[in-house]
Amino acid sequence: MLCDRWKTWAGELLGTFILVFFGCGSVAAAVTTGAQVGVFQVAIVWGLGIATAIGMTGHLSGAHLNPAVTIALAVWRGFSWRNVAGYILSQMAGAFLAAAVLFVCFGPAISRFEEKSGIVRGQEGSEASAMIFGEYFPNPGGKPLTDDPWMPRMTAVAVEVIGTAVLVLVIFSLTDPKNTSQPKSTVPLTIGLTVTLLISLFGPLTMACFNPARDLAPRLFSAMAGWGSVPFTANGSGWLTVYILAPIAGAILGGGVSKLIAGR
Repeated sequence: MLCDRWKTWAGELLGTFILVFFGCGSVAAAVTTGAQVGVFQVAIVWGLGIATAIGMTGHLSGAHLNPAVTIALAVWRGFSWRNVAGYILSQMAGAFLAAAVLFVCFGPAISRFEEKSGIVRGQEGSEASAMIFGEYFPNPGGKPLTDDPWMPRMTAVAVEVIGTAVLVLVIFSLTDPKNTSQPKSTVPLTIGLTVTLLISLFGPLTMACFNPARDLAPRLFSAMAGWGSVPFTANGSGWLTVYILAPIAGAILGGGVSKLIAGR
């Protein structure tokens, strides 16, 4: 029993590490070097990274890789609540570790970007570089939010609820045992492409989180790596309402819609 738990925890840690490593890595490359041009190029890296992570770890843990998905599975699919905490902690650990590795790789590039842009890490406006790790609304695009804070918080909440609901609806539909039309081997890629589509649509608005571990763990790392309170003050309490509570609510909503459709 303990061996099985270690296997699932390792699967969630590894899968979330891969997801954040490729996804946040694409953001780091875009912000600091301009390597990715436009939202779609970042979105496709996110999508392929997620597909890779699911393919690698599905046999170990089911590849939740997202606390919102884990909670939705517990609510609607009978996933044991006793396992929820272990899954979420593993997801957080994987995301935090990925952020640390990316900081080692991109540290000099981040410092150079900040110097050229007149950004002082840890001071107002440094969310322009902190966005490599945590997420902000509207999407800073490598610039301080103070330049044009046009996105209302409730709109950002709605975006994250809707985006996560659509993602979980797709996941539940693809993994429904009664869905025999979808070859299982194509499920990871289909989920990854769904994320690509959602980021292409919502990335300019909220950076398209849909995953509390993907946001909170790197956000915590950035606070420890020199950005101080900025990751938790730039959007006020939005870090909690938009990037943690909204995805969880959206996942439960999407799972409920799937349950309703499948039940009928």
